[in-house]
Amino acid sequence: MLNAQDATTSTPTIIRREDYIPPVYWIDSVDLTFDLDPAKTRVLNRMRIRRNPDVAAQPLRLHGDELNLARVLVNGGGTSFKMDGNQLVLENLPEGNEPVELEIFTTCAPIKNTKLMGLYVSQGTFFTQCEAEGFRRITYFLDRPDVMASYSVTLRADKSLYPVLLSNGNLVEQGELEGGRHFARWVDPHKKPSYLFALVAGNLVAREQKIKSRAGRDHLLQVFVRPGDLEKTEHAMNSLMASIAWDEARFGLSLDLDRFMIVATSDFNMGAMENKGLNVFNTKYVLASQSTATDTDYANIESVVGHEYFHNWTGNRVTCRDWFQLSLKEGLTVFRDQEFSMDMAASPSARAVKRIEDVRVLRTAQFPEDAGPMAHPVRPDSYIEINNFYTLTIYEKGAEVVRMQHNLVGRDGFAKGLALYFERHDGQAVTCDDFAQAMADANPGSELAQRLEQFKRWYSQAGTPHVHATGSYDAQARSYTLTLTQSCAPTPGQGEKLPFVIPVQTGLLNRNGQPLALRLQGESSPAAESRLLVLHEASQSFVFTDIDEQPVPSLLRGFSAPVVLESDTSDQDLLTLLAHDADAFNRWEAGQRLALGIALNAIADSTITTSAGGQIEARLLPPSFIEAMRGVLRHAELDAAFKELVLTLPGESYIAEQLEVVDPQRVHAVREAMRLQLATELQADWQWAWEAHHDTGAYRPDPLSAGRRALSGLALGMLCLAAQATGDEVWPGRTLQRFKDAGNMTDRVSALSALVNSGHPLAAKALARFHSQFQHDALVLDKWFALQAGACDRGGNVLPAVKQLMKHADFQIKNPNRARSLIFSYCSANPGAFHRADAAGYVFWSERVIELDAINPQVAARLVRALDRWKKLAEPYRTAAREAIARIAAKPELSNDVREVVTRALAAD
Repeated sequence: MLNAQDATTSTPTIIRREDYIPPVYWIDSVDLTFDLDPAKTRVLNRMRIRRNPDVAAQPLRLHGDELNLARVLVNGGGTSFKMDGNQLVLENLPEGNEPVELEIFTTCAPIKNTKLMGLYVSQGTFFTQCEAEGFRRITYFLDRPDVMASYSVTLRADKSLYPVLLSNGNLVEQGELEGGRHFARWVDPHKKPSYLFALVAGNLVAREQKIKSRAGRDHLLQVFVRPGDLEKTEHAMNSLMASIAWDEARFGLSLDLDRFMIVATSDFNMGAMENKGLNVFNTKYVLASQSTATDTDYANIESVVGHEYFHNWTGNRVTCRDWFQLSLKEGLTVFRDQEFSMDMAASPSARAVKRIEDVRVLRTAQFPEDAGPMAHPVRPDSYIEINNFYTLTIYEKGAEVVRMQHNLVGRDGFAKGLALYFERHDGQAVTCDDFAQAMADANPGSELAQRLEQFKRWYSQAGTPHVHATGSYDAQARSYTLTLTQSCAPTPGQGEKLPFVIPVQTGLLNRNGQPLALRLQGESSPAAESRLLVLHEASQSFVFTDIDEQPVPSLLRGFSAPVVLESDTSDQDLLTLLAHDADAFNRWEAGQRLALGIALNAIADSTITTSAGGQIEARLLPPSFIEAMRGVLRHAELDAAFKELVLTLPGESYIAEQLEVVDPQRVHAVREAMRLQLATELQADWQWAWEAHHDTGAYRPDPLSAGRRALSGLALGMLCLAAQATGDEVWPGRTLQRFKDAGNMTDRVSALSALVNSGHPLAAKALARFHSQFQHDALVLDKWFALQAGACDRGGNVLPAVKQLMKHADFQIKNPNRARSLIFSYCSANPGAFHRADAAGYVFWSERVIELDAINPQVAARLVRALDRWKKLAEPYRTAAREAIARIAAKPELSNDVREVVTRALAAD
């Protein structure tokens, strides 16, 4: 593939999947020597290359970016070459199929690399990030995932400054050099594409653990961090060991290296990177102690460590043929890390909580992406900048596509399919089709095998399908007919959509909430309480027999497919599901649908007015909903974590997505009125919940303890909200004391959040104390910035606070974590504060996008996505948002990353 943009033209090049051709040359081996220096690193690249006999002879074009070229040799002698934009072109290579020795010597300046792609320096330490196209910023190369080579890497550096020298694979040699320098040579026993290359050099310390695999092989595990952070690595190491054991037990996949290393850095565009044997992580997903990390942080570390380790097989051993197949590794590995986290949760209830949390992310973030200007299939057809396609569609929806295959073939069938996938493709660069074919071939009688070509529409068609369900009961025939109809709205570049294969896990309850035995008409097999129905036509009807009364349908159990379910289920039926459904996901979903219906009705009701301060005084929640929530809160058998999820109202962004035209301030006012009513009318119940759950004993981040802390934190927030409305000072005072006395970061942040989001004056005192205590811990300070930027807006007070925090001595916009903690928390995660009638939020956003684009285009492009859905906005927001996007687009010096996103956003007009 060519560079995304040729340097000789300002017109971005569109890369198309249909234009894929194999590489003209293969690279068999790479011998890299680095003389590391922040200002001028020297890179000697010796490659053995050979022509690809399956492709017509053409010049060799090697990718490069911001490199200084010093020398090119072919078989030890000089050669002619030319530069074509950023590409090094060699036209006179020896003919024939014999290997050619190609040597390229370049220099680069890592200290100036603020893009954090390629080789860069962070706080005195060298790091690399090569996915997707960062290796070309290190040396000239065929920087594409289907070129897999054997790597030998020699690192040379000042020993006093960089005592630790790391790269992929096994350490085979190290020693001293003259002038206080030293070297280390690493050899990777597995071929890999260039995007999996990594090196790290700096003053680091390591937690080490030796393990023995089930196969009897010894391995060394290492987690490298800066001195002073070692005590915060225990959970990351435990998560790594658990991941290795789980992959062996669940899928029979063993660690294939003598050592496995994780290195943490505070300057990183992503969460982590699965470089073969040398994973580079954002510190956010490595460092944890009870005094600095919340329960969410602990859970995220376990998940991300698992994700990157699982890539060792699903991504590294079998990789992508091209970047259009990105979900081949990411969607599959997200599915695997979700399964890992659910298995680690142990109890059925904790598994359900994890599933709900994953679906909540999908529906609040990926569904809007599917409906917006950046909508694209799980396997995209084209792109300008590949970094823009590391999206929730690729990751989260891609995982749901894998989960549907799991649902269609079953747990054992999926394991067989994965085994066949590795048997066929180990060591290869392949496609999404290859994975689906392996699943189908391993399960020849399955619905997946029978409808494989149709199922693959999930890879090629963008958008979120809608499934409309209607039910009809025939008392005389004692039958219930369920009719399912599917549709999918047009998306950019795709008009009419063909029917998908949609697995719909289904149950029926009687009016008392008891499950009914299900047998489809014409079946003689034993009835079951839950059935997997497969919708593959535009509309299908399923007739259940021996049904003695009008049932309550429980559809899409466990969220068995990534669709929007629309049904004629009544509020009374939803209350029945909320109280009795055996499927925990649908029990939670019933509460969400009830709350969503109330919110949408209130938003549309013109008789419900707001005060001058933007508040709604009317009581919006009916007694039936209040009593249902009281029943959940007081339920003796439900886990605390599940209660917390049910009692949390749908978010403003999710509510907005259900509307054709969105007035963000109206949505904010309605949700806040609902939240206040829930706080005041259940005040005694919240007090009971707090008293019953706030003491969790010695800190443990296990699901049971974390659930109790989550519920007590929600209760505390509700009690502060109610107190602020009534002028009561007891609970704010108790909350401040809780903040001061907290023995762990979860409780401390919960108390601080309760004060900040209730708008109580004590919040300022608590914020100052928090900063004083943790000003030297970057990750904790990120929480401090994020809390203020994400606070509930009262009278437009958040934006001035954010602007002031931009000037704070601890704010550094060049650090992605810090930028995300303040700017993204305001622009992307706080719609009630961001969407201002005076457009000041949009002006701030556009200024930050332009500022960040000059520093780090990847981060800037992600910030642009905050206004993806501008076209849905009511006036005056819509016009102001479009003007803000146009201001960015008018800048001639924009990166491809940002220009692609704003161009597609404006094209939606």
